[in-house]
Amino acid sequence: MSSIISMKSLLESGVHFGHRTNKWNPLMRPYIFTERNGIHIIDLQQTVKLLTTAYNLVRDTAAAGGTIMFVGTKRQAQETIAEEAVRCGMPYVTERWLGGMLTNWNTMFNRIQELEKLERMRDSGEIHRLTKKEGLLIEREIKRLQTRLSGVREMKRVPDLIFIVDVMREHTAVHEANIKGVPIIALVDTNCDPRQVDYVIPSNDDAIRAIKLLVGKIADAVIEGKSMYKEEDREVSSTAETPAERVAAGARPRFEEEVELEDEDLLGASTLAKISPKTVEVDEAEVEETIEATVEEAVEETVEATVEETAEEIVEDTVEESAEEAAEDVKTEETAE
Repeated sequence: MSSIISMKSLLESGVHFGHRTNKWNPLMRPYIFTERNGIHIIDLQQTVKLLTTAYNLVRDTAAAGGTIMFVGTKRQAQETIAEEAVRCGMPYVTERWLGGMLTNWNTMFNRIQELEKLERMRDSGEIHRLTKKEGLLIEREIKRLQTRLSGVREMKRVPDLIFIVDVMREHTAVHEANIKGVPIIALVDTNCDPRQVDYVIPSNDDAIRAIKLLVGKIADAVIEGKSMYKEEDREVSSTAETPAERVAAGARPRFEEEVELEDEDLLGASTLAKISPKTVEVDEAEVEETIEATVEEAVEETVEATVEETAEEIVEDTVEESAEEAAEDVKTEETAE
């Protein structure tokens, strides 16, 4: 498995720095390389390997048309999470995680619909028909909902994957994702509990440069997966346009491509039984007429040929007899002289 990030870039970003040794979680022991000056050093070889695994998972999820939610409400991660999520076109949460955002998604979706309704009221000018106090209350409600729901207002269902920065701070999101069975990818520091995370990325979750580097890689995976998804759509649309494949796939062909059907395919047995004798009689009558016409033509031709031959014979016989009679008359005259 080829890595998608170099060890040098991780070192330069400070990904290997953990927390102080007196604040560590013993469950993170497998991901710790050593201890220096009272600070744990994270094993970057495992970071590279696990980050590559997470990258491939995110790419495949996006390629299948899935949704990945980015979560990071700590001050160091808010700006980076918002920028990268917008860049890859995925939902995000950078303010307080609202309880029930996953387990009670129907209510959250209703609040998003309420936000859109209030915004339409404001944009259309309908809000000016209300009293000044009511208008101010609506403006405050719009601002509050935009702050809480601006990152998830385009999300129509529970996400297929969640990427979290600092699972200690986002323990409510981790708990809800575990209840709903949504896989979690998270940056896990040395003071965190990795048992609730499906795909651990051991990393420093406090340094802005480290967060920006790793969140950017996850966003790149989403963009790569989306490009694969679009290419597959183009290939399917280009290869499935032939009528034969559409018929084989169960699709109905267009009108001009429909196959002409015989009477046996369109009519019932009783209807065919009624019309079959008539069809036979018509055919026999046509045959008889054809035969009579042919016989008449043959008789006429024979009669004409016979008449012509008889006339020729009569003419020939008449000429011969006249010649013989003339020859006899000549001989008789010569004898008499």
